[in-house]
Amino acid sequence: MHEQKWQRRRSSRWQQGGRRRAVPAAAAAAIGILTMGALAPPAASAATKPDSVQQGLDTLVHSDGLPAALASVKDRDGRTRTYTAGVGDLATGSKVPRDGQVRIGSNTKTFTAVVVLQLVGEGKIGLDEPVDTYLPGLVRGDEIDGRHITIRQLLQHTSGLPDYSAYIKDAVLKHRYFAPRELLDIALQHKADFAPGAKFAYSNTNYVLAGLIVEKVTGRSLAEEMDRRIIQRIKLRHTYFPAPGDRTIKEPHPKGYHREAAGQPLRDFTELDPSAGWAAGQIISTNSDLDQFFSALLAGRLLPAAQLAQMRTTVPMGDSGAGYGLGLISRPLSCGGVYWGHGGDIPGYETRGGVTEDGRAANIAVTSIPTDEAATQHVESVVDTALCR
Repeated sequence: MHEQKWQRRRSSRWQQGGRRRAVPAAAAAAIGILTMGALAPPAASAATKPDSVQQGLDTLVHSDGLPAALASVKDRDGRTRTYTAGVGDLATGSKVPRDGQVRIGSNTKTFTAVVVLQLVGEGKIGLDEPVDTYLPGLVRGDEIDGRHITIRQLLQHTSGLPDYSAYIKDAVLKHRYFAPRELLDIALQHKADFAPGAKFAYSNTNYVLAGLIVEKVTGRSLAEEMDRRIIQRIKLRHTYFPAPGDRTIKEPHPKGYHREAAGQPLRDFTELDPSAGWAAGQIISTNSDLDQFFSALLAGRLLPAAQLAQMRTTVPMGDSGAGYGLGLISRPLSCGGVYWGHGGDIPGYETRGGVTEDGRAANIAVTSIPTDEAATQHVESVVDTALCR
């Protein structure tokens, strides 16, 4: 899940924050302008005049109608500032928790890809081995054959597998638990989008399969492997993979909102069953932990050099200028160069951000998925502003 029909609307639900595609009716409604509470001042700053990042967040709230916006920005010297705008609860007008936890949607894909690539480095998975090497006979359907789809194609969204998230309605995912194999079964009811390797097309199904392969190879749950190999290793203190049936967010957090159809009111989607995201979009984290995660990844603290180089080898994502690697996206900056990250959407929350080669980092979260392209571009513009200051 990073990003819209869950992926079809803007690129996917739990998608990457890339270009959008048409969304299902349940997710396509426009978000109206909301009544806002007082804005929280930027952290680590005594200035009364908002800086450019604060101004960007304020615009997301006042002009784009998003209930709340949060940011964590690290400069070249390692100094970090956190920012908030809007209100954390539309009913009470309460403040937005500074660096509060949010559902990070398809940023989860980068965590999954890191675990897979660690196993590649350990000689337990081959990037160019077919899926059937690890899950024999499991992936079969109309023009779908796991003997001809490689692990690399899963991680880079070039497998041609249909996206199961296009067939799950928001009202259903809020309350229902989906086992990973159920998600795969939904996808396999549909014809392949194209032959493996023919092109790029974002599909959450790829990462469900990657997660199942991790579990098959290690004999442990994906959540355990993520915790052991990533979360504990680099001390992400506010990041976790919710247990089955856990619909809550553990630490202070702004509420997340979603509109199911045009003309309907925003609904509180803070509590939902995230199992429809699983390896593609289930994790909960904070902006500062995402800064720390992507910084550690690009610094070589999570992967050997060979596997990190493979992760950073990209294919074009349409004409956006962005490139998709193995669970990692490069996007151009207005000030030159690129930044590396992912991004994600899941009903209630959207996140965008990443890190630069020289150590700058920024992540932005908003508490409702924007329903028009302009608002989404405004979120991405705040990331650019933060990284180009």
